[in-house]
Amino acid sequence: MKRRKTQEVRVGTIGIGGDNPVRVQSMCTTSTMDTEGCVRQILAIAAAGGELVRLTTQGVREAENMRVIRERVRAAGCTVPLVADVHFNPAVADVAARYCEKVRINPGNYVDAARQFKQLEYTDEEYAAELRKIEERLIPFLNICREHGTAVRIGVNHGSLSDRIMSRYGDTPAGIVESCMEFLRVCVREHFMNVVVSIKASNTVVMVESVRLLCQAMDAEGMTFPLHLGVTEAGEGEDGRLKSAVGIGALLIDGIGDTIRVSLSEPPENEIPVAYNLLQAARVRQTKTEYISCPGCGRTLYDLPATIQHIKAATSHLTGLKIGIMGCIVNGPGEMADADYGYVGAARGKVSLYRGKECVEKNIPEEEATNRLLSIIEEDGRGRANDANDK
Repeated sequence: MKRRKTQEVRVGTIGIGGDNPVRVQSMCTTSTMDTEGCVRQILAIAAAGGELVRLTTQGVREAENMRVIRERVRAAGCTVPLVADVHFNPAVADVAARYCEKVRINPGNYVDAARQFKQLEYTDEEYAAELRKIEERLIPFLNICREHGTAVRIGVNHGSLSDRIMSRYGDTPAGIVESCMEFLRVCVREHFMNVVVSIKASNTVVMVESVRLLCQAMDAEGMTFPLHLGVTEAGEGEDGRLKSAVGIGALLIDGIGDTIRVSLSEPPENEIPVAYNLLQAARVRQTKTEYISCPGCGRTLYDLPATIQHIKAATSHLTGLKIGIMGCIVNGPGEMADADYGYVGAARGKVSLYRGKECVEKNIPEEEATNRLLSIIEEDGRGRANDANDK
């Protein structure tokens, strides 16, 4: 996997895109007028490892209160950047840009009227006039962002495409992409490049196809904006996690994605560990020890589930390693070839230990194997928390 090359966008204290790690973010579920509730959730998200936090700003009052929330969060010693989420009212975006590190706007309702599922007819001249309206309204907002060092997310949602786009392109990935490109072209003409882009859908197939198509469209026009990934309205529990893994994971494997949100109908801090696990599974950001273990079969030479739990408990303080735990030699060196260290059943009650593909301890008693594995890791100097590959 080769990561898609993107430019760096600065959002407060962090960078998105470029050589930065794929960033993890979430969104508050509290009313933005509930200052105390928002601060509590932001701090909880940050404590879980969230690197950006988004809040809804339905109106000017909410946008103004972002200043108060930001002051309270900074006073608590938290530097996580705050993102205002704006729909329907571009005047709100103008206000939020003064108080937040980043503002998300939705091309589907930023200038176009709210979607009414109407079929509209435009001549080419009339359509061009609609595009000029976007430019006339977007440029003043970009100037405010430029003045305050505020980043922008152009965030298209499949479910909120405008009637104008739907009438010309239909409910298609091509329409989703064009809705985004209209705004990006204005940003490029205005030399405003502090922009992150997202295309989201609750349908994982539409989301993946649309993002891939967007990358092609941006490449064709020489754009290298970083991408935010997410499956919107993914749900909760196992369903939400699986849909997010399918949609986000497919694109990460393509090398696409610079920041992600796992959208769950749960407390927002629950999204963060899922996101990190997803990034680790896609091998794009390693932040903890990963365990590679076989499912076990009739050849397994020890209590595999109990041994896995025992080794996990003994190595939970380590980060950035891959440890293979295999029931027998058949599933040993070959299947765990990607692991840094291996624990392989050799005979009844006996275990062999591996460093990479090399067997370094043969046929040692099972009751001694875990401690000996830890000793080998420590001898190699691999037991330190700062060994994690955070890219």
